[in-house]
Amino acid sequence: MANHLNRPSQMGGEEEFEKGLRPKRLSEFVGQKEVVDQLAIAVQAASERKEQMDHILLYGPPGLGKTTLAYILAAELGVNLHTTTGPAMERKKDIASILTNLDERDILFIDEIHRLNRSVEETLYPAMEDYALDIIIGQGPSAKTLRLDVPHFTLIGATTRAGMLTGPLRDRFGIINRLDFYGPEDLALITMRDADVLGIGIDKPSALEISRRSRGTPRIAIRLLKRVRDYAQVKGDGSIGKEITHYALEKLKIDAMGLDDIDKRILRFIIEKYDGGPVGIDTLAIALSEARETLEDVYEPYLIQIGFLKRTSRGRVVSRSAVEYLGLTLPSAADSLF
Repeated sequence: MANHLNRPSQMGGEEEFEKGLRPKRLSEFVGQKEVVDQLAIAVQAASERKEQMDHILLYGPPGLGKTTLAYILAAELGVNLHTTTGPAMERKKDIASILTNLDERDILFIDEIHRLNRSVEETLYPAMEDYALDIIIGQGPSAKTLRLDVPHFTLIGATTRAGMLTGPLRDRFGIINRLDFYGPEDLALITMRDADVLGIGIDKPSALEISRRSRGTPRIAIRLLKRVRDYAQVKGDGSIGKEITHYALEKLKIDAMGLDDIDKRILRFIIEKYDGGPVGIDTLAIALSEARETLEDVYEPYLIQIGFLKRTSRGRVVSRSAVEYLGLTLPSAADSLF
């Protein structure tokens, strides 16, 4: 079984827990400075004009704060936030019922917007552009189109796979921002803030150690903080220091680079079975008993970010630094890979 602690996707029961830790204002949001600055200008401008914001697309790996930003923007504007997901809206009437129940300037947040049903997506087009719904009454030659006005609203779409959005939908967003992985210092600040909210004593070196092993993702940092807290409570005096942090993270099998067992299995498989690569993603998925999408969206982004893995037209290739980190060697013929 893979270690799920450092998967950035949300696990069961985490949604409600995360709500209590979310910052309430843009000024409290740590990291993503360029994105926050752009959104702050847009919020102020819309508030001064007493208008709805432009439609916003937030994309990037999971666990970086897309949902949190949606909640913050609603709070900044003083409007209601209505949340749903792409897969939850299967028919036109699903999106129509949501849109007709919005108030003026409300925010509609659609997570996993790349998974919208095509007919639902097409229903959104006139709603996003003209704030209207086109309803077809009757069938055949006698069918008529009735246009129904909807309140002026802001759609915030979130996706981990921006490339899967259709061109017509993507072009209707006025503000498009990518969220990137966080640096250790920003993650340490988030960890210390969350520890304070949870009433956990933690020092700066321990927060930094947790942040370095969190794959640049706040959600993982929060998850590791909770697990380290358990060890501090059972094996220590309840407060989190560097010694108990190292002990807990070693027991959880999260190494100094934030790699877990399956990360190392991916790298070892390519090195030991394919002399460092290239190897196709489908071959990797079968060998590791993981879904192709899980490898592409969960594991590969971080391995690529730290320079341990490369995607090429012929398949996945490990880097020399990955081979050295694992203490392995490659045949001399594989030197041409590097």
